[in-house]
Amino acid sequence: MLVVACISSHGFGHGARVAALLQALVLREPACRFVLSTALPAAFLRRTFMGLNYEHRPCQWDVGVVQADALGSDPAATVKALERLEQQLPGQIEAEARWLEHWRQPHEPAVIVADVPPAAARLAGRLGWPLLWHGNFGWDSIYTNLGGPLQQWAELSLADYRCAQALLRCPFALPMPWGVPQHPLGLGASEPRFQPGVIAERLNWRSKKSRSALLCFGGLGLPVDPALLESWPEWQFIVVNEALAQAANATCLAQEFRPVDVMPLCSVVITKPGYSTFAEALSQNCGLIVVERHGFAEADVLQNGLQQHGFHRLLSRLAFEQGQWQLEQPLSAPLGQTLPTDGAVAASQFVLAALSESR
Repeated sequence: MLVVACISSHGFGHGARVAALLQALVLREPACRFVLSTALPAAFLRRTFMGLNYEHRPCQWDVGVVQADALGSDPAATVKALERLEQQLPGQIEAEARWLEHWRQPHEPAVIVADVPPAAARLAGRLGWPLLWHGNFGWDSIYTNLGGPLQQWAELSLADYRCAQALLRCPFALPMPWGVPQHPLGLGASEPRFQPGVIAERLNWRSKKSRSALLCFGGLGLPVDPALLESWPEWQFIVVNEALAQAANATCLAQEFRPVDVMPLCSVVITKPGYSTFAEALSQNCGLIVVERHGFAEADVLQNGLQQHGFHRLLSRLAFEQGQWQLEQPLSAPLGQTLPTDGAVAASQFVLAALSESR
């Protein structure tokens, strides 16, 4: 059974939730073979997809939104990047289709799972293989929200999104009126690979959980002054940015660990709006302090969803940069119920069903 994952390289969140899906899938069907078709860094893939045997095809399938940091966006640069990608896609699709046809064993069931680059539909169409979308938004919604010259790219994306067998819809979802069957999922997140004691020993971590925080802003990062951490001397911080480890009360996350691996040591995660970080933190019963993002459609949905389903605090960027994190104050309680955490398992069942139908 061959599963080809076409993964957006816009940040690390798409890769993280696909990893959770494939890890759940291989537990149900160990004979599955995986191809990761993505421009995500190989080091990130090794760490995130550890334990899975996969072939990596370093292909860029989408642009997403060009950003200077985790909270900003550059529509003009995004349009230019989309134009460049559109020129290279025909040759890439043909080359990858030929490689996959060779890699596929005779009569082997095959499916493409895409999170969520629209061009995956063109690859699936060239191969004649079934396609499943997996995500909580499409670039059509993001580009429509940004408007201007990106509107035409929203329409092109929507045309691709309409070409699939189904959409595996994650929580915190934007409207996705793609005209394909939709299957709502619970939260999908990987589990920590290590016992908390093992990680604490490796990091020489002695802080109480109630005074421990993970500070992470995804693959694009956000400039943070180490002095802000030192303004909270009673707290200890795990950071993913080596520069922040200059703070006396900060410890840098070791390369072999993912953020989700250290969440059991922390009471709170300080971050930006991002599906995978939210899903991992909520699955590990961590509170979330979130620096608000504006002008990106997914962020509003995530922030509203967090207020419904998780312990939280929303900060303006100015309040964050001034160190007004209110760590001594209790987080706001969710307005609604907690979300189920079986999203990866449920998604794996739909992938297996698609493989069975492709025999």
